[in-house]
Amino acid sequence: MKQNWIYSLLIVIAASSYGILSTIVKVAMQHGYTSAEAVTSQYFFGFLLALLLFILTQRTLPKVTKSGALTLLIAGICTAVTGIFYGQSLNYLPASLAVVMLFQFTWIGLFMNCFANKRLPSRIELFSLAFLLAGTILAAGIIDVDLSQIAWQGWALGLAAAFTFAAFLQINARRVEGVTMIGRTFILSVIALIVISIFLTPEIIWNGQLGTGLWKFGMALGLFGIILPILLFSIAAPKVGGALVSILSAMELPVAIIVSVIVLKESLTIIQVGGIILVLFGMVLPSYFAAKKMRTIDKKEKLT
Repeated sequence: MKQNWIYSLLIVIAASSYGILSTIVKVAMQHGYTSAEAVTSQYFFGFLLALLLFILTQRTLPKVTKSGALTLLIAGICTAVTGIFYGQSLNYLPASLAVVMLFQFTWIGLFMNCFANKRLPSRIELFSLAFLLAGTILAAGIIDVDLSQIAWQGWALGLAAAFTFAAFLQINARRVEGVTMIGRTFILSVIALIVISIFLTPEIIWNGQLGTGLWKFGMALGLFGIILPILLFSIAAPKVGGALVSILSAMELPVAIIVSVIVLKESLTIIQVGGIILVLFGMVLPSYFAAKKMRTIDKKEKLT
């Protein structure tokens, strides 16, 4: 039981680290860098940090089965493509609405898990999703936003980002035999860097742009956007399961809002606070009932 809570906590920490990224990118843009440059630096330094960890702890590449290699390949591609889709959606959507679109990964991920395991969502999962979606809309502060002028590309890109992020969470919940957590993080960082380099701005790696100060933001983004989440998801997701991973990962939204208020001095309304509370309640609900069920089982076993 205690271990289940520890794994759930690791998922929450991993999701929280993702919530810091938007504020770091905004600060980088305030210093004159583009979002594409910031995202590329994230994956470059994420790769360097993963490489350093790998050299210090292993040094030899693991032997991976074909199915394991396919799992890692898809997970790495999903990691990179999510960043690309989300970044492009910001060209069409207000930041608050882009967050709401990304957070559609909660219900998409749950239904992906149900489809893969040939089951229907439980009542607790559906209740949790209802709280998460309602809380997301309130917390993002889009109640009074005019949506009539938004191009269809924004909706499509935002939904695509949600789909690929949900796919990453589900795929990364699969075990890969013969690969350590650090080895898995390193492999995913390599794949993601290759994909990002094809579609964004790889020239920052050799044109001296990193030396102008971009490296500081790249290091922070690489740590909180690559190393911590991939490593922690790799440890905890197989233990927690894909459905609960999607729900617990909703912690990204409250963290994103709170950090932006502290660092960027953005305003926070009572409605947004209420939305954050709903999101937190929706996250805790499945874990609470799972813990309650386990306690009931333990009592029955002791009686017998």
